[in-house]
Amino acid sequence: MTGFTLSATVPTSYAETLARVRDLLGDAGFGVLTEIDLTATLRAKLGVEIPQQVILGACMPQLAHRALEADPRIATMLPCNVVVAAEGEETRVEIFDPAAMTSFSADAGIAEVAADARQRLAGMLDALTGKKDDDAARA
Repeated sequence: MTGFTLSATVPTSYAETLARVRDLLGDAGFGVLTEIDLTATLRAKLGVEIPQQVILGACMPQLAHRALEADPRIATMLPCNVVVAAEGEETRVEIFDPAAMTSFSADAGIAEVAADARQRLAGMLDALTGKKDDDAARA
């Protein structure tokens, strides 16, 4: 499998994009359960510097519950990781594509949950970039 993320790069600052991503995740029905500041962590643990980057652990409890009922092993893929990373004057947003879950479980319930989550997250990227839904789904 080569394509396992949905992504977009936007011409806005890291701080502005991070705030917008949080808002748009909420609009799509997702809450942020975890936050890992990769920049601070790598600086503290390894003494290395990287551009600003954070991993947001996004979850929609209704979808998570349905996925767990279909296949409890899906817990290893929850919450859905959303990365916001500074790239010079732009910011990259990378999201684990829920459709990838279907390559790990053949349960029809997983496919339904993955399709719902993917549509919501692609719509979030669509709102972030101003692209049409078809463009975001192909990202």
